[in-house]
Amino acid sequence: MEEQRVPVVGPPQWWRSGPSWWRQEEQERWPWRSTLLVTAFVLVGSNFAAEEQAGERADLDAFARALLLVAGLLLLWRHRYPVAVAFGTAGAAMVYLGAGYPYGPVFLTVAISCFSAIVAGHRRAAWAAMGTLWVGHVLVAHWLYQWLPPSGDSAAPWGQEGVVAAWVVAIVALSELVRTRREQWARERAERAQAARRRADEERLRIARELHDVLAHSISVINVQAGVGLALLDTDPEQARTALTTIKAQSKEALGEVRQVLDTLRAPGDAPRAPAPGLGRLPELVDQAAGAGLTVDVRGTPPPLAPGTDLAAFRIVQEALTNVVRHSGSRHARVHLDHGGGTLRIRVDDDGPATGADAGGSGNGLAGMRERAAALGGTIEAGPRADGGFRVLAVLPLTTKEDDR
Repeated sequence: MEEQRVPVVGPPQWWRSGPSWWRQEEQERWPWRSTLLVTAFVLVGSNFAAEEQAGERADLDAFARALLLVAGLLLLWRHRYPVAVAFGTAGAAMVYLGAGYPYGPVFLTVAISCFSAIVAGHRRAAWAAMGTLWVGHVLVAHWLYQWLPPSGDSAAPWGQEGVVAAWVVAIVALSELVRTRREQWARERAERAQAARRRADEERLRIARELHDVLAHSISVINVQAGVGLALLDTDPEQARTALTTIKAQSKEALGEVRQVLDTLRAPGDAPRAPAPGLGRLPELVDQAAGAGLTVDVRGTPPPLAPGTDLAAFRIVQEALTNVVRHSGSRHARVHLDHGGGTLRIRVDDDGPATGADAGGSGNGLAGMRERAAALGGTIEAGPRADGGFRVLAVLPLTTKEDDR
């Protein structure tokens, strides 16, 4: 039965990783589209403002338009030099207001530059730029207006300064909110990338374990049968034929399992073409061990197991028997299966003696067994017995965390 995936309800994708327009602007070398749009808006809006404030403020002339153009085009460098652009736009706006030109969207360039500076982490510089502009406006509107154009101008009402201060606070608050959210986006992207790398490493280790277990067992049986075939080729051709038949069957099975593992690499999303092996194939494993000259006694029957637990149990028994064939002088092994208390206990014993320094198995084989057991919340104990043999004891939970989901 296929597992039904329930869609996870959560924030939209753009809220988790940032809006698409923001990510695109971050990747652009020069934000020229937004800069041209803002500059055009400032120039056109200032013309409308000049018509509305005719007679109250100085008319727009070439110098005023040059200041507006400079303030707008400075935004091209707001991502590369955010501090310089923040002070540059604030300076241009201050000169513009000091010359008595109409109030208008010139403040937009300051707001955007300071917004970019705060988002980039230059908070104090942006605050200083906006504070300098506000202090300069207070001086011009309440003191220096007497000596600056337009002539006959009066002091601005103090309520206007409150409105300006409110706009400054709003810009700072919005900028801080975006900066915080942007940092969160960056952390989430880094965490997703790290999780993807971790999943790739886990999958790589899983495939490595599968290939090791399949090839180690099959090659061990083939090696033993090849030795038997060579030894009996002249004296007992029929027995040599039996050994060659075992080699053929074992190599065919190994190729099939290796192909199944490799298919998961080619199409990770597809279901495997053949069911994964489990303890139901334990008699086949016993027959293969017998073909390698190892007699295996099996006691106990396994309970119904989840596919992951069943595969891990099969591979643990397979690796343990492979190690007996390769590294033990004993030609007899015992497999004992016992379950109770929510666990499956697998014990594999041989009577020894060890035939090499790496008795009990190679480091990779034992490490693979421990990794399989640990992934299910179980344990592996492997080591020599007091009587000279070797024992592998695996304890696997019958219900894993993945089964409870």
